Amino acid sequence: MSHHEGTETEEKGLMALEPLNGEDTTNDYMNDIRLQAEEYGHKIQDAALKAKDFAEEKIAAAGEKFKELQDKDPRELVEDAKEYARKKPGQTILISAAVGLFVGLLLRRK
Repeated sequence: MSHHEGTETEEKGLMALEPLNGEDTTNDYMNDIRLQAEEYGHKIQDAALKAKDFAEEKIAAAGEKFKELQDKDPRELVEDAKEYARKKPGQTILISAAVGLFVGLLLRRK
């Protein structure tokens, strides 16, 4: 180590430590990586559980809505759709565009 390197390290308030054994440094490094991997694994599991719960809630809500719609008369559904379009025209356009895109993708695949 040159004199200049030691001075720079000392100026930063750090001590230059030489590892006593290269194996110890490798083990410490591998342990740090293992701990980080475990931490990320736990975070991924938590996110997956939250996503699963969210999806189950939305699927249940969609199922309930589907049952509701099955019980209604088609004319009543048309009137409900017209009323919704009158109240929220912007959202109706976005929903229509999304449905059209989805149907177009389905038809393109066949």
